[in-house]
Amino acid sequence: MSRADPVAELALDPARAAVLLDVDGVLAPIVARPEDASVPEETRAELRRLVPRYALVACISGRGEDDARRVLRVDGVRIVGEHGLGLDPGAAAAAERLHEFADTVNWPFERKAFSVSFHYREAEDETAARAFLEDVAARAEESGLAPRFGRKVLEIRPPVAANKGTAVRHLLSERGLRRALYAGDDTTDLDAFEAMSELELGVRVAVASAEGPPRLRESADVVVESTSELLALLQRL
Repeated sequence: MSRADPVAELALDPARAAVLLDVDGVLAPIVARPEDASVPEETRAELRRLVPRYALVACISGRGEDDARRVLRVDGVRIVGEHGLGLDPGAAAAAERLHEFADTVNWPFERKAFSVSFHYREAEDETAARAFLEDVAARAEESGLAPRFGRKVLEIRPPVAANKGTAVRHLLSERGLRRALYAGDDTTDLDAFEAMSELELGVRVAVASAEGPPRLRESADVVVESTSELLALLQRL
């Protein structure tokens, strides 16, 4: 079968393949408050079907590992939290300095083990909120930290070479896999897309939205427009 249909090609030999997924915006619809996010039961049922079929089913999330597991609630799925920061020992070494910086910012933030997130989806004046957080990002960079904007969020991370791409490489090398699908919806998923390009068969799936980076759609092998369309794609696996 030609790679005109890479999803079907991957599904031909699931025992040699991985299914790698972001959580928010991919499995769980985006909501105003991150703590309210939930994976629909129909999607959970599909993941339960895929777990014994594929060599690896994993979620690589910006959430902390325990929080991602709470939102997902599917046994057998490997969870990597905080974009894979926990896989790099340097992230733990910088965590205290990063949290001390966040405590100086006059804005509510989500504290994680190795990073912090400043959400502004519910800001009354989104333009002013973004301008304020742009200044926070500049100060973080001056402090030797690594700021990065995503969908209505500023993430501040340790200055280590860990991202969703390094997490993908780590997961696949553990199992000796060279065939995988990765689905994502945001800027951080571009690193995972890059890792897909190194494989025997790497399928890059963009869950596109007006908030997501245009480059995600441009780099994808397959584009879906919603979490429900992503579910339909998973059902083909």
